[in-house]
Amino acid sequence: MADASVPETRYAKTPDGIHIAYQSLGDGPVDVLRLGAYFSNLDHDWAGAHSASMNRPLAEVGRLIMLDGRGTGLSDRPQTGQLPTLEERIDDIRAILDALDSRRVVPVCFADSGPLGILFAATYPERVRALVLCNASPRTAWAPDYPWGITPEEFSRDLEATETRWGTRAYAAQIVMEAAPNLADDEALIDWWAMSMRLSAGPRDAANLLRMYYEMDVRDVLPAIHVPTLVLASDPMAEVATVMAAKIPGAELIRIHVAEPTVMAHAELYFDQIRAFVSRIRDDEADLDRVLETVLFTDIVGSTERAASMGDLAWARTVEGHHHMVRGMLARWRGREMDTAGDGFFAAFDGPARAIRCARAIVAGVRALGIEVRAGLHTGECDIVDGKVAGITVAIGARIAARAGPSEILVSQTVKGLVAGSDLSFEDRGEHDLKGVPDRWRLYRVVDSVT
Repeated sequence: MADASVPETRYAKTPDGIHIAYQSLGDGPVDVLRLGAYFSNLDHDWAGAHSASMNRPLAEVGRLIMLDGRGTGLSDRPQTGQLPTLEERIDDIRAILDALDSRRVVPVCFADSGPLGILFAATYPERVRALVLCNASPRTAWAPDYPWGITPEEFSRDLEATETRWGTRAYAAQIVMEAAPNLADDEALIDWWAMSMRLSAGPRDAANLLRMYYEMDVRDVLPAIHVPTLVLASDPMAEVATVMAAKIPGAELIRIHVAEPTVMAHAELYFDQIRAFVSRIRDDEADLDRVLETVLFTDIVGSTERAASMGDLAWARTVEGHHHMVRGMLARWRGREMDTAGDGFFAAFDGPARAIRCARAIVAGVRALGIEVRAGLHTGECDIVDGKVAGITVAIGARIAARAGPSEILVSQTVKGLVAGSDLSFEDRGEHDLKGVPDRWRLYRVVDSVT
C-alpha cells in the first residue's frame, strides 16, 4: 500500500516535449518551490529521514512544490543527450507551475540551486513572490575577483571522484563528512546518499552536470532581482553571502552560526527563519517593470554598397526576404521583435542560449540571400516601457553588435556565464571600450556561428 503521507509523482510537459516529474504537498496560502542539488530523485527523497524532514517544514509554510530537473531522477532525458542549461531548467519550472495553476511562488534554493533561483526570479518576477537563498552562491569557480570559488585543480579532483566513485558508499561517506561532519556517524544517511546518487544520474551525467555548474556565473544578474529576498548563510558561507546579498536590492541577510556548510545539518535553524520571512512578505512587492532580458541586435553588413550595386528594386526584395527570414527565426526561438530600423533588427529573449541559437540561424539563413549580417547580444536588467525593453542593457547590446564583423556573433561575458552546459563554444575577443558605456567589456565570439 502506498504511503499516504508521500505525495504522488506527476508529470508536466515542457514546450520542447520533455516530461518533468513533480510533486506537491500541502495547501497553504503560499506556494513554496523547493530547489535543491543539481541531481535528485523525488521518490527516493522521502526515503531518508533527513531529506524528508527538509520537506515537511516547507509544506507547513504553504503548498510545497518539488521537481526533478530534466536529465535527472524521474524526469525525461533529452534525446539529444545534451544536458540542460539554466534557461531550460527554468522552462521545467514554468511547466510544473502551469500544471499546478500556481500563479506566484517562493523559490527556496539550497546550495547548488542558487543560480537557478536567481535567474528565475530576475527573468520572471511576475511568477515569483519572494526568493530564499540558503548557503547558495552565484558562482562556483575561483577567479581573481571571486576568491571563495573552487580552483581548477580542486575541480579536477572533484570531477575525477564523480566519474570514478559516483554512487559508492565510501564516496557518500566522504561527502557527508565534508558537508555535515556532525552527521558523519549516521549510517542510514550515508546509505541514503549513496543510493540517491545512483537513482538520480549516472556517473557521466553527474560529471557533466558538475562541469556545467562549475562554469556558471550569475553575479551580473543579482542587481536585477526585484523581489523580496532572504539570504541565509552558515559561518563557512558568510563572506560570499554578504557580498552576494549586497548586490541584491533590499536583500535581507541572516547568518546561521553553525560550522557545517549544509542546511541538512541544522535544518530547523534555517526553517525558523524561512517561516518568519514568508509570513512577512506581501503579494505585491515584486517590481514588474524591471526584468532580466537578453537583447539581440543584427544588421546587414555593407548594406549601402549592396543597395547601390543591386539597384533599388532588387535591394528592396532582398531586404524583404531578410525581414521575413529573421521574423521566422524569432518566432522559432521565442524572440520578441522590439524594433526594426532599415536593415537591422532589435529583439528580446527570456533566455540567452535561445537568443544565441536564433542569431546563429539568422547568420546562416541570410547567406542564401547573398548577404551577411553581424550580431551582438547582452543580458541585463531592462525597463519595460509600453511593452518594450529599454535601458543601459539595450545600449550595451547595440554597441557589442557594432563591434562584430561579417557573419560574426559577439556576446558579453554575462551571456557566456549564463549558458554553461550548452553546446555553445566561444572564443575570447578581449576587453573593449563600448561607446557611451562605462568601463571596459570583455567580449566573446560564438564559435562556428554559421552552420
